[in-house]
Amino acid sequence: MKPEKLLYPTPKGLYCERGGFYVDPVQPVERALITHGHADHARSGHTHVMATRETLDIMRIRYGEAFCASEQEAVLGERVGIGEVTVSFHPAGHVLGSAQIAVEAEGTRIVVSGDYKRRRDPTCLPFEPINCDVFITEATFGLPVFHHPPDSGEIARLITSLGQFPERAHLVGAYALGKAQRVIALLREAGYDKPIFIHGALAKLCDYYQGQGIELGDIRPATIGPKDKQSFAGAVVIGPPAAFSDKWARRFPDPVAIFASGWMLVRQRAKQRGVELPMIISDHCDWPELTDTITEIGPGQVWVTHGREEALVRWCELQGIAARPLHLVGYDDEGE
Repeated sequence: MKPEKLLYPTPKGLYCERGGFYVDPVQPVERALITHGHADHARSGHTHVMATRETLDIMRIRYGEAFCASEQEAVLGERVGIGEVTVSFHPAGHVLGSAQIAVEAEGTRIVVSGDYKRRRDPTCLPFEPINCDVFITEATFGLPVFHHPPDSGEIARLITSLGQFPERAHLVGAYALGKAQRVIALLREAGYDKPIFIHGALAKLCDYYQGQGIELGDIRPATIGPKDKQSFAGAVVIGPPAAFSDKWARRFPDPVAIFASGWMLVRQRAKQRGVELPMIISDHCDWPELTDTITEIGPGQVWVTHGREEALVRWCELQGIAARPLHLVGYDDEGE
């Protein structure tokens, strides 16, 4: 079967006509297969949703009990027939519950990566390479300039700053799903055992991660009143990036503005955000990890979705791999 007959882009997202489903649709549909819980991939309003148990739980936390009419848990590695195709879910290493989705029919297999990363993450299962005819990859950091440093070094810079400025609160901007919990877990692995304070927007997801056996240590609500200001001196406070532009952030004592993102490699982005201590920690692959993954899998074709598509397509062509951009719209960097 020609891959284009098995899965193809539409305005609503990638569609499998033979299975009657979409993968990560950007509009409400009858049947949706979801790779992970970030809002640009997991939207509410679908009639039937198939995803890993963790992703279904995360969608319920974010959207409420009525996020879909019916749901189906995907067990990692289990092959399930849908219409005229077979699908299976495999770890993507992006956030808790994230999965690649393999779609097969008549001897052709396409793997939709969703968002993924190759670095070790104590809060989720690692990426699992799957042999396939077509690998559909993201390209969030799909330019050769993106070489992200080791996570341990970025965490060490934060811990060093805590020692240098014990009178200042250290406010870390990190997205609510995945990045915040990963930063906390990496701090714990580095030996930081003091309480970590979190914005209320992170509480339910942090509680869920801990309920899944992911140890985050002593985390407390970052509630601050007029008399509490100095109690946060030298403390680590983590919140969603949006919270750092409102009066909540200004309540803390002489805060050090920190943002954990792969985009912090771009100095102008850090400057625009007023970031004093950029932490280059990404939940996506950098350029070497993207190209190494394609080399490892060895697909016959590569289709590139959201991100910096053209550079990765060109790299594939230079390696003798057929490639094309899909120009999907509606996906941003919510998890980054």
